[in-house]
Amino acid sequence: MPNERPLGRPLEPQFDIVAIGASAGGVEALHVVVSALPADFPAPVLVVQHMDPRHKSMLAGLLARRSQLSVKQASADEEIRPGTVYIAQPDAHLLVRNRRLLLTDTAQVHFSRPSIDLLFHSVADAYGDRAIAVVLSGSGVDGADGVRAVKAKGGTTVAQNPASAAHSGMPQAARATGCVDVVLPLEEIGPALVSLVIPATGADE
Repeated sequence: MPNERPLGRPLEPQFDIVAIGASAGGVEALHVVVSALPADFPAPVLVVQHMDPRHKSMLAGLLARRSQLSVKQASADEEIRPGTVYIAQPDAHLLVRNRRLLLTDTAQVHFSRPSIDLLFHSVADAYGDRAIAVVLSGSGVDGADGVRAVKAKGGTTVAQNPASAAHSGMPQAARATGCVDVVLPLEEIGPALVSLVIPATGADE
């Protein structure tokens, strides 16, 4: 059931940030997840999608067509705002520091830049138990170490059910860490994020 919204002052969100990592098959998966987030989703969403660094990314524009949230490519030193989806630039790591975005061109991690692990580690350090990390479709193991970091700081971790992923390597590697709180079919991840982030209000309140 959808969460009821209070008529008065909005309740504080239960989490302050959502970080999502995806690779092969991830563009389609991101469409499903992001399109399920309502216009009043109160947390920022940071996305690392592995892409060919030789080409300009069109992902922000593609996701914006189906999203009720603002979707944009991340810019260096940009203030992180609620209700906005930030897409990592090709060939640059996306990190967070002091509630702002940081882009770096340091070495690749697991042959990737941007790195899901680096994003998750920085989110864990910056937000602790107020962070959610999500691993979607992809090959390889990027995201697994980051899931460990988020869990170690008390955050919540979600992985796409490998059986529902176009490429099961990344979600399977994340699950194998033993640090994933919830494994869900793709179509259930967006609604789960809404339930986690937006506080429910009781009928008797």
